Amino acid sequence: MFLAGLLLGLLLVLPFTGCAPAFQETLREQAGPGRVVIDSVPFYPQEKYQCGPASLAMLLAWSGLEVVPEQLVDQVYSPDRQGSLQPSIVAAARRHGRVAYPLSGQEEHLLAEVAAGHPVLVLKNLGLAWLPRWHYAVVIGYEREQEVVYLHSDSRGNKALSARVFANTWQRGGSWGLLVLPPDKLPATATEKTWLAAVVGLERTEQWPAAARAYEAALQRWPDSVVAWMGLGNSRHALADYLGAVTAFTRAAELEPDFVPASNNLAFSLAAAGRVAEALAVIERAMAANGPWLEQLEQTRREIMSRHQLMLP
Repeated sequence: MFLAGLLLGLLLVLPFTGCAPAFQETLREQAGPGRVVIDSVPFYPQEKYQCGPASLAMLLAWSGLEVVPEQLVDQVYSPDRQGSLQPSIVAAARRHGRVAYPLSGQEEHLLAEVAAGHPVLVLKNLGLAWLPRWHYAVVIGYEREQEVVYLHSDSRGNKALSARVFANTWQRGGSWGLLVLPPDKLPATATEKTWLAAVVGLERTEQWPAAARAYEAALQRWPDSVVAWMGLGNSRHALADYLGAVTAFTRAAELEPDFVPASNNLAFSLAAAGRVAEALAVIERAMAANGPWLEQLEQTRREIMSRHQLMLP
């Protein structure tokens, strides 16, 4: 039994938090250039009620895909709500092979990502806390001296908005922010757990080539991440790259010898690569420990022997 879903229990999804300091102060203290504008983000006018599809299309196009808002309406826009829900936007980004990476809600992280050349999709509340008017926009820059933020929003591209107004409307919207990145491009503020949790979303949508690239990118920064090696092995196995999966699971088992799922999946990939005797030897060693995974290991052993028409004892 190939244990492909184990990553979900190993990852911590971080909650969103509010922004404590005044945005103007954060902007004044932000390291890096005094003015940033990401000119490579295309602008699509946000038609009535469809700011979600337009905003996502801007980020997908920036990431290298040929996408226009009309292609995303059915995936993102809810006619009943006359708007788009955040989970729908995240799911659509994943279906296009992109990593949907949530920001923590901290203003300095948003500014750091923009300074690194990564546009940020944000949700703003243009109304009141008790009478909200939700609106998606794309942050493409800022200017420290003038204390303004540049956005693609409404019918205007590169719109300058005062930092104070932006902070108020963004905080009323829950300080929600999202990066939509090619799988080999890590955020400037990336943490291992948050990145890997975002990449699991590509596995859920069976975007295996993108998932493999994202795990490879993670291992460039965190080479001893057992979770990333496991994810890379899962992705390679799904792509029928069984020898590549063997390499990944072997490394995971080396890093954490007592982690039975690594041995289990290693055996499964060895068998798929035609190395059945080695696979059964790995299973036997893992079963000898007589740990809590014994039932799953026995099921894997039986499945390997059945697939390869071997006699069960």
